[in-house]
Amino acid sequence: MKVGHYSKHLGNSPKEVAEYEDADTRRPGASTLAFPQEREQELKMAGSDKTSVICIISGSCLTVKGPCPPEQGEMASPAKKARAGQEEPGTPPSSPLSPEQLDRIQKNKAAALLRLAARNVPVGFGDSWKKQLSGEFGKPYFIKLMGFVAEERKRYTVYPPPHQVFTWTQMCDIRDVKVVILGQDPYHGPNQAHGLCFSVQRPVLPPPSLENIYKELSTDIDGFVHPGHGDLSGWAKQGVLLLNAVLTVRAHQANSHKERGWEQFTDAVVSWLNHNLNGLIFLLWGSYAQKKGSAIDRKRHHVLQTAHPSPLSVYRGFFGCRHFSKANELLQKSGKKPIDWSEL
Repeated sequence: MKVGHYSKHLGNSPKEVAEYEDADTRRPGASTLAFPQEREQELKMAGSDKTSVICIISGSCLTVKGPCPPEQGEMASPAKKARAGQEEPGTPPSSPLSPEQLDRIQKNKAAALLRLAARNVPVGFGDSWKKQLSGEFGKPYFIKLMGFVAEERKRYTVYPPPHQVFTWTQMCDIRDVKVVILGQDPYHGPNQAHGLCFSVQRPVLPPPSLENIYKELSTDIDGFVHPGHGDLSGWAKQGVLLLNAVLTVRAHQANSHKERGWEQFTDAVVSWLNHNLNGLIFLLWGSYAQKKGSAIDRKRHHVLQTAHPSPLSVYRGFFGCRHFSKANELLQKSGKKPIDWSEL
């Protein structure tokens, strides 16, 4: 008979083994067991889940087996699976709410968003445009954008003034738009910007880009005469949308309000027009406008592209493009009234 002790080792192996050691090598203070040579004894200890642990003690080692797996064909109860955090494969998670309750939650959420949007309607936003674009007003980016512009106005001079930022929505109904001219950002000098791209308030003299537009008109449209001012409101009232990508700017700092959210908002405007109207004529001057208009459906609308009328690029294709007469030809073919480009 050997007199020794065992120490239990736990791990990730399927069996837990307690090794028997000779008395000469046991640790001080360890408990001792005495077993007859080659004698085996099975001890069954009942568990809380009705499985068993079987200990086989021999003269050389003590082996612990268990817990025992369920008998073949035996299935764990649903309650046990739930306790173990298991779910049947392919079974969607169940909801404690009824379909009617879920539907009510969605309707309440939509109503809350509408109320939030109504509180965030900007000053001077035209009614027909508000009806179609109000979904943007409650979005996080737009709320953040309005906060940014408000803070800028507290610290700096910002153009145009609040009541003129959305002049382009006040001139005609959203469904009466015929021609779209896309710009970049407002003029940043005093009394220039008033919510229409390329346009300036009277009596401010036309900037160089607008002067070049007038020069092209004088060669493209019979009878066009320079109006002596730079206010393009007469075009806007006929259905020419004069839309900048960015709608505000800090005084004397071009592009100072870019990438603050205006681009996303004006993209939403262009997207609505693209998907809800037909036969629009988009005049895209310069790479910036052309990139912004890249998603326009060319099968549904007409797109005319050329260089920007800036003095830096006007001779690269803007002069001689005849976009104004071409736009009127396309309008007439679709049964729409042409634009009187001289009505300024």
